[in-house]
Amino acid sequence: MVSFEQFKELDIRIGKVLDVEDIAGADRLYLVTVDLGDETRKLVAGIKLWYTKEQLLGKNVVILANLEPKVIRGVESKGMLLATLNNDKFSILTTDRDVPVGSKVS
Repeated sequence: MVSFEQFKELDIRIGKVLDVEDIAGADRLYLVTVDLGDETRKLVAGIKLWYTKEQLLGKNVVILANLEPKVIRGVESKGMLLATLNNDKFSILTTDRDVPVGSKVS
């Protein structure tokens, strides 16, 4: 269990996918460039088995923006694209309406 105060520390925002690139030698990873309104970030995301680059471009996605940066396969990832996997069904979290990039999730 986390307290409400701990939950409030999470910076979950809506981002728009601007670019998707392959990562050399990685069969499951993409390097995803996301517009967060006030900045652009690059995230490493293990979603290649379920999404093509074309399916991701232009999508509004849900990002955990204040996750500690991590180097994955030699690439720095500055956040996490949120998704769900259940019984081999994978889905990235998106919005059902057009909302401004950078909008906070609460």
